[in-house]
Formats: sequence, C-alpha cells, structure tokens
Amino acid sequence: MKILVVEDDKNLVKSLAKGLTEEGYIVYTESDGFKARDKALSEDWDLFIFDLMLPGLTGIQLCELIRFKNIKTPILMLSALSETEDKIKALDIGADDYLTKPFHFRELVSRIKALIRRNKEYISDKSPLLTCGDLSLDYAKNKVKRADKIIELSSKEFKLLQTLLEDKDQVVSRNKILQKVWNTNQDTYTNVIDVYISYLRSKIDAEHTKKLIHTIKGRGYMISEQ
Repeated sequence: MKILVVEDDKNLVKSLAKGLTEEGYIVYTESDGFKARDKALSEDWDLFIFDLMLPGLTGIQLCELIRFKNIKTPILMLSALSETEDKIKALDIGADDYLTKPFHFRELVSRIKALIRRNKEYISDKSPLLTCGDLSLDYAKNKVKRADKIIELSSKEFKLLQTLLEDKDQVVSRNKILQKVWNTNQDTYTNVIDVYISYLRSKIDAEHTKKLIHTIKGRGYMISEQ
C-alpha cells in the first residue's frame, strides 16, 4: 500500500514515515503543498495524509484539487485545530477522515487500515445507478439528478446520499452512517451528520413538494417516496 504523507513538521513526518514503513506501507513524504500537488497527480496512491496548514498549497487546497480531478483516493486530514467548523470544512471539500494533533500512532494506523479497507469495499460493492422516484445517483459518472436537473454535491454529501439510497425505504441508523460515510463510531461526529443531512435536504428536497429525505426520530434517517 502506497501512502503520500504531506506534513511540514520535520520531526512528525520523520516519525510517521518510520512508523508506517514498519507497518508495511510504502511511504513518500513532502513538506511543500506545490510539490505534493505534483506528486499526488502524477502517480497512483492508496491513501493521502495531509496536514491542514502547509507552505505553498494548504491541505484544504490539495484536497479540493484532488477531488476536482475526480481522484477518489481516501484522504486523511491532520490538524492541530479541533473546532467542529474546521472538521466540517475539511470533510465538506472531500476529506474522508480528520485526526486532531496530538494523536496516538496506533489510532492513526487503525484509521488508515479502515479507510483503505472501506475504499476497496466501496469500489467493489458500488451500484452503478441508484434511484428513488425522480432522484438518481450514477456512481460511474459521479452524477446526481432530480427531475433531470444535475445536483452538485461534495464528496461527503455524495457518500451520504449513496448510503441512504443503498437502503432505500429502510431506516439508516446514525451509527451506520458514521461507519460508512465517516469511517468512525465516535459520537463527536453526530452533529456533523445533522449538518450534512441539512445540506442534502437543501439541494435535493428544497425545490420539490415531495420530500424524499425523512428523519425517523430516535432511529436515524430514511430516503423514500412514501
């Protein structure tokens, strides 16, 4: 497994490279956002680890660029910032997970394994087309439509919608959403679920009389025509 670590803290990047190499990963490092951009776009990777604050391009800008290029490689963001808004911003522009410094190395390894595993499962198990009434999600083309109108979604919004559509007409628990979309069981992410459900509703249901996304009080969410 090939990982690109982009971090400008020399001691931390040296420690990460050593530890991850001992775990069996092939690790490349960069400390500059521009050099990281060139490396990220010129080769195939199994995982990106980006620090939020970098010289040149920031981790946020790198993430935005990679998702703009439709590269679906998992991205784990590192940051000393622990505010919810910072996490939401990173996740909204396409990061798959967010780890606040300082962190335990074993937790980092656990999250890396889970991200890589989930990405493989996500690719192998994906349905090419999911629908609910006049709403459709085409994974292969990375497109979402309702009533033939293209709906622009962030990477996280796309995954959340896919998770709901895969269990159409069934209640999807918060725990399942956390596992499939954010790859975590941590309750601290539950407010992020509420934020992203709100995002989806504003883009999918706001202009339509028939609402598809439903809150099932005390249980989770459901996407259904009923």
